[in-house]
Amino acid sequence: MQLSNFDVTGFLKDYWQQKPLLIRSAWDCWTNPVDPDELAGLACEPLVESRIITRRDHAWELEHGPVPESRFAKAGRDPWTLLVQSVDHHLPSVAALLDPFRFVPNWRIDDVMVSYAVDGGGVGAHFDHYDVFLVQGLGRRRWELGALCDDDTELLAHDGLRLLADFQATEEWILEPGDMLYVPPRVAHRGVAIGDDCMTYSIGFRAPSRAELIEAWADDMIPDLSDSDRYSDPHLLQQDNPGEISAEALAQLQAMIAETLLDKTRFARWFGQYNTTPKNPEIDWRPEHAEDADDVQQRLAAGMTLVRNPASRFSLIRETDTSLLLFADGHCIACRDDTARFAERVCAETELAVSPASVPATLEVIALLVNAGSLAFEAEA
Repeated sequence: MQLSNFDVTGFLKDYWQQKPLLIRSAWDCWTNPVDPDELAGLACEPLVESRIITRRDHAWELEHGPVPESRFAKAGRDPWTLLVQSVDHHLPSVAALLDPFRFVPNWRIDDVMVSYAVDGGGVGAHFDHYDVFLVQGLGRRRWELGALCDDDTELLAHDGLRLLADFQATEEWILEPGDMLYVPPRVAHRGVAIGDDCMTYSIGFRAPSRAELIEAWADDMIPDLSDSDRYSDPHLLQQDNPGEISAEALAQLQAMIAETLLDKTRFARWFGQYNTTPKNPEIDWRPEHAEDADDVQQRLAAGMTLVRNPASRFSLIRETDTSLLLFADGHCIACRDDTARFAERVCAETELAVSPASVPATLEVIALLVNAGSLAFEAEA
């Protein structure tokens, strides 16, 4: 499915991270990618993140999955919503929803969350720290948008939900199947199902916080730092006041930290691995039998194509015109020449045909990615 009535250049210039945008009939031909029963089945799986949010007696109740099958039969009359995270990792039909949004770099894309709600169901007024496209898949939903929020915005007291204590709608729309609403970060919004069988696809984008980056970057560096690398002052001069921490000492102490933190080469390699770490590392996607370069060549010669695991994350960082670092699911692979060109393709394409006459280095990289579960072979239809 491709987007229609959508100007990418104009959107990035005038709306992205600036203001909301409603796009009616956003798709050339909209077909709901997953039916409610299949979504409910995913919610019952132990390695799939799911939640049920119920509005009962003016209070919000949160249940974490896996959801017992019997739970859906006993749902009751109170408005409820089922939320299933990373559905694109499990269903190719949902993963295909991401393809039209590749105008945003892949490293920024998080996942597709799918919600199912009965009449009146919703998750309450809230705001996100990231961009989101809300695609109406089935049924109808009323969306209300409010003010821009920040860390001082008052929230309701709740252990598991970050809901706004005071929400005043400034805009309102009813979305039909195939309609789409873009909501920038920190814009308050609330969606409520109109009628039963309401399904919405939330395409979310990653936005690491400064705190997350600093903490993870420091955690990665610390094991490699020597305990003997310490502050020294061989040319110490006597101070008028021994209680003073001098400007020279402060500058030297800060430089010790800055020299380590500002290592651009190491940071690039670390961030590529950090950013491509699987969202659900507990799921083992590796094949039952490992492949080697000869196995790869035979499969390619038989006309098989390579397909990316929808749950895998791929990125690259260029080093020179002929070399780059390929990152896949937290692994870093140095690639040159023909293998670098293959790496460019695997980062840009979800399915690719590769020549069995590829250089040995490329076949070795393919074997590594297949054995990690990042790539798989698929026979021609």
